[in-house]
This record gives sequence, structure tokens and C-alpha cells, in this order.
Amino acid sequence: MNRTVRAALTTLAVTGLALGLGACSEAADRVDKAVTDEVDKAVNETYEVTYEVTGKNIDTIDYHGGGGDAMEPKIETVEKPALPWTKTVTLRGITPPGVIPIALDPSGAEVTCKIIYKGEVIKEEKDAGKAAAGGCIAVSPIAG
Repeated sequence: MNRTVRAALTTLAVTGLALGLGACSEAADRVDKAVTDEVDKAVNETYEVTYEVTGKNIDTIDYHGGGGDAMEPKIETVEKPALPWTKTVTLRGITPPGVIPIALDPSGAEVTCKIIYKGEVIKEEKDAGKAAAGGCIAVSPIAG
């Protein structure tokens, strides 16, 4: 009788362990799917930022304009911009907003750039000198 009870308990324990591991595997699969769904949502979600550039003697402004992908965003360029310069763009997912004004002038150059999201400045940089570059690159507000 003891052998029969032990065999039944062992069988029950092995069955319980197998079911428990299966449940853990199912839970892990659900977590993986939830994470994947959130990443997919973040990658496909769009957001809008406004770039602002001020200063003097700015030669070019490079900025992420919304094309390309997160790892290689399309960079657009404005030559000899009228100042102050503003541009609102729609970016997607984890693509970082970025604007880089460049100024070269022996008599002195100044640059200030801002990235604005939902009315708040999320990045601001200033530079001055004979050569100035005020690169503003922020983390995507979707990823943050």
C-alpha cells in the first residue's frame, strides 16, 4: 500500500510540476507578447515636435524631418535660414528629435536651438565663437 501511495504521489507531483512549468511558460509567452505589443505600438505611434533656432551668422540647419527610421533618420538641411527659424515635424516611434544649427564667422557666430514637445522645451543648447554648433538631440518622448 505504501508503494501505491508513493507512486500516486510521485505521479501527482510530476503532473503538477509539468502543469506548473506549462503555466510559467504560458505566462512568459503572455509577458513577451505584451512587451512586443508595447514596442510595436511605440514604434508606430507618431508625435510632433517644434524646432526653434536663433542666433547670428547661421549657415545651415540640419534636422530630423520625419523620414527614414529610428536608427537612421532622414536628415534634412536648410541653407542660410532666415532667423528666427522654426519648423514643426511629425516623427515616429523612438526616432529622436534632433536639430543642429551650424555657424562659421570670424567676426563671431551664435546659435541657440530648442526642441519643444507639447509646449515644453525638452532640449536646449547654445554655442558661440568663430565656429558654433548648437546640436539639440533629445530622446523620443514616446520612448521616455
